Amino acid sequence: MEGIVEKINKLKQEKNAVILAHSYQNIEIDEVADYVGDSLYLSQMAAKTDAEVIVFAGVYFMAQTAKILSPEKKVLLPRTESGCLMADMVNLQKLREFKSKHPNIPTVCYINSTAEVKSESDICCTSSNAIKIVKSLNSDKVLFLPDNYLGKWVESKLEGIEVVTYPGYCPTHLKIKREDVLAIRSRYPEAEVLTHPECHESVTQISNYVGSTTEIMEYAKDSNTKQFVIATEEGVYERLKRDLPEKEFIMIREDILCPNMKWHHLEDIYNSLMKEEHEITVKPDLAIKALRCIDRMLEVSK
Repeated sequence: MEGIVEKINKLKQEKNAVILAHSYQNIEIDEVADYVGDSLYLSQMAAKTDAEVIVFAGVYFMAQTAKILSPEKKVLLPRTESGCLMADMVNLQKLREFKSKHPNIPTVCYINSTAEVKSESDICCTSSNAIKIVKSLNSDKVLFLPDNYLGKWVESKLEGIEVVTYPGYCPTHLKIKREDVLAIRSRYPEAEVLTHPECHESVTQISNYVGSTTEIMEYAKDSNTKQFVIATEEGVYERLKRDLPEKEFIMIREDILCPNMKWHHLEDIYNSLMKEEHEITVKPDLAIKALRCIDRMLEVSK
């Protein structure tokens, strides 16, 4: 491990490269990552970095977003198999069909979407800023895609705004059931349940706290509670165990793993950076349209 970490760090200096890693990645990636966090944070870092090369330890739409934000930089996705099942549930044609059924209503797309979808949406959002983004539109009705559950959770937090959702979802988060929460509460009655808003509403409604990956981690750090049940991808649980050893963390289930997020390992980071392979490209005209959607989000999120 130490040898490959040293090699990667040396390559980063030689190539003026930065490594961005999502909190769902294999925890070993943190050894070489310059920034680790959720989608909003990583988007902000991609926009700000002075590096010439961005290596994205995440999934395809994240690397694509980084390229849109930094078109002059070389963006590498070490394992191109790393996609997103939720993002794949909507494409340009399906988006246009969805909008045609609800004309003249502003469209919010979750960052878990392709450049094509972003190019025909009014504004982008992440799980950490979705409420703020929807509210910023000053509309009593908003279209939201592709995640139905995040959209309906946002609606539950905003009085007087109807959120019309596309029927997409995260297969990993939907594994978590209401009965899982009730069962683990009976075993750990003092624990607080921390849940991602991509989960089913029957789960978020009975959770102690609902938030993005970063928000969950910050909540656990700041809380006086000493025991937590983590109802999101295992990567968050692993990092909390490492960073807050004085507290106890319990995974809601053992199978809450995103297979696409787990593709990357240190060897993949090294090979991609050394060879500068698996570069992400976005057609310039498409990138310009998608950038408006992302930039609007970043402006509202300041």
